[in-house]
Amino acid sequence: MSNNDNGSNNNPYVHMSPIQTNRPNPMDTVCDALNHCSRKVGDATKRAEILADNLWNHIRIGSSLADAAVARIVQGTKVLTLGGSDALFQQSFGVFPGEKLIKSFACYLSTSTGPVIGTLHISNLRLAFCSDYPLCHYPFSQQQNQTLHYKVVVQVDQLSTVSPSSNRFNPAEKYIELVTVDGYEFYLMGFIAYDKALKTIREVLQQYHNHSREA
Repeated sequence: MSNNDNGSNNNPYVHMSPIQTNRPNPMDTVCDALNHCSRKVGDATKRAEILADNLWNHIRIGSSLADAAVARIVQGTKVLTLGGSDALFQQSFGVFPGEKLIKSFACYLSTSTGPVIGTLHISNLRLAFCSDYPLCHYPFSQQQNQTLHYKVVVQVDQLSTVSPSSNRFNPAEKYIELVTVDGYEFYLMGFIAYDKALKTIREVLQQYHNHSREA
């Protein structure tokens, strides 16, 4: 079975969540943020150059460079306001008994309507993506559209494979393909820290398999 349609109507891993706060409009800070990135690149070593390439790929994947830059600022503000990534993860997805957040990564989720900018939270039990911005949703049963956050939640025990890939015409564009045990596919891209994200997901999956064999 193969299903790569990320639509919320028939995909059990996709959720539309009502927004809890109004979207800010910090456009005045965009230029400062981009200038800050430029100064960092100017002093970069090889590792920092790779990070700068990833950052550029992350920003340019979206339909608007300004929106992508603002999304990172808004997300950072949320983390600071709530007191850390753990609090943001708990607010967005709740926490299962024994669950521990390992790392969060800025990235995009590929959907049938285009890439959605957001944050991937990786815990010992789940991979959970939430859009940074609320999106317009048009349910068939209602005439009026809703503004909701786009979420994808995959429990580790439902994850079959994790595969790296890249654009053959532009190797700098890297992707992570997630395939569930029931055949749903999700593509994550535009990571600022691609190698670390891939390593973290693989380690979580490996630890789950090790515990399963020991049980």
